Amino acid sequence: MSVSENTPSKPTARTGSPAAENTRKGAHAAGSAARNNAGAIARSKVIKSDPWMDSYAARADNMRASEIRALFSVASRPDVVSLAGGMPYLEYMPFDELSDLIAKMMRDKGDVAWQYGSAQGDPHLREDVLQIMALEGIKDVQPDDVVISNGSQNALDLITRIMCDPGDVVIAEAPNYVGALGVFQSFQVEVVNAATDENGLIPESFEETIIAANKAGKKVKFLYTVPNFHNPAGVTMSVERRPRILEIARRHHVLVVEDNPYGLLGFDGQTYPALRSMDAENVVYLSSFSKIIAPGMRIAWMVAPTGIRKKLILANEASILCPPNMSQMTITTYLDNFDWKQQISQYRGMYKERCDTMDAALREFLPYCSWNKPKGGFYIWLQIPEGLNSKEMLPRAITAKVAYVAGTGFYLDGRGTHHMRLSFCYPTPENIRIGIERLASVMNNELRTARLFGTSPDERTKQGIKRR
Repeated sequence: MSVSENTPSKPTARTGSPAAENTRKGAHAAGSAARNNAGAIARSKVIKSDPWMDSYAARADNMRASEIRALFSVASRPDVVSLAGGMPYLEYMPFDELSDLIAKMMRDKGDVAWQYGSAQGDPHLREDVLQIMALEGIKDVQPDDVVISNGSQNALDLITRIMCDPGDVVIAEAPNYVGALGVFQSFQVEVVNAATDENGLIPESFEETIIAANKAGKKVKFLYTVPNFHNPAGVTMSVERRPRILEIARRHHVLVVEDNPYGLLGFDGQTYPALRSMDAENVVYLSSFSKIIAPGMRIAWMVAPTGIRKKLILANEASILCPPNMSQMTITTYLDNFDWKQQISQYRGMYKERCDTMDAALREFLPYCSWNKPKGGFYIWLQIPEGLNSKEMLPRAITAKVAYVAGTGFYLDGRGTHHMRLSFCYPTPENIRIGIERLASVMNNELRTARLFGTSPDERTKQGIKRR
């Protein structure tokens, strides 16, 4: 989703460009940079000489750098195949025609586009999103039911702000979307994981997690779920499980926050019924234009029960005053003048080709790993062999000019060392295959070294044994 996790990579560099010059500095410098970045990924840098160290709010101690953003400086190098960021491929967008229409919009309505707006969002855009939600069965809403936010990250911040006190519990699927973890940490919320499988969130685990938290005297405020083409797991909540999840939530008075940026990106064109379409009173629905149009616009939207919606509008006004009119009017210009449904259909085909390419390359080069092939979205969640550590291996991977996101970035408790997230959305099919082949070379070397010493990479580090 959303939002602020995207890490760009370009497949080629212009000769003589600064990026190309950096490329020629060699793998040794790349390895050093990778090690420095990997060492800083899971913790915020502490400046011991900071004269304000004793003045920060307690919540500031919980802030941490995203493992994806921390990779940006090395993964964006043109010689590195980045399988890290969930960055949509935008070259198919009709930018020439759109630029002419935006210019006309500025001539006709520039004084509105560059002015303050409503905290609830532009009425025209709120009306336009109704036709998008209708594709997933949400047909009982009006423009006044919609709240526009400054991207999905802002929406998650607002929802957590109005619902959670420090120490409250949010239940989330394991693994978790890294952007949501950052929000929950900043509000000192305890994230408790419920188990998932190839069919998404397991209802029995969800209910057991609620009961355990209640017995411990904790308040469970909401379930945070990415039901379609999950980030990072790539799985989709089955249609059969959705009513069961909602029934459990209602019975235990737990709000459901449905984060759905990928719902229209099913490879076979199938759209799944939104949880909000099944329960209007207990679900906050959240979606975004970041994956289906453009993340640079920073525009998302929410639909919530009446009382929650009113609080969200007030919180939005207190946080940002209003979402940007220019971005909202650019989105409406696109939706009103182009066949956006056909555009999304083209993206589905493109992402399916890239997913198929990655799946085939994994089968060829990494047959000893395991994964579920997704039915849509951007990601494959790869399980690597025991004895390997995805976070420890990352500097060697970047030295070999391939980047991924270590699984540890999607948990708060150190788990995820045996997983990595691979994104197939942005690299070309050719570069996807090259990247997987490079990754396989690194992983094969790691396995040979582990067998040589008879210990895992983690144990070699503890024993002070130098890596090859």
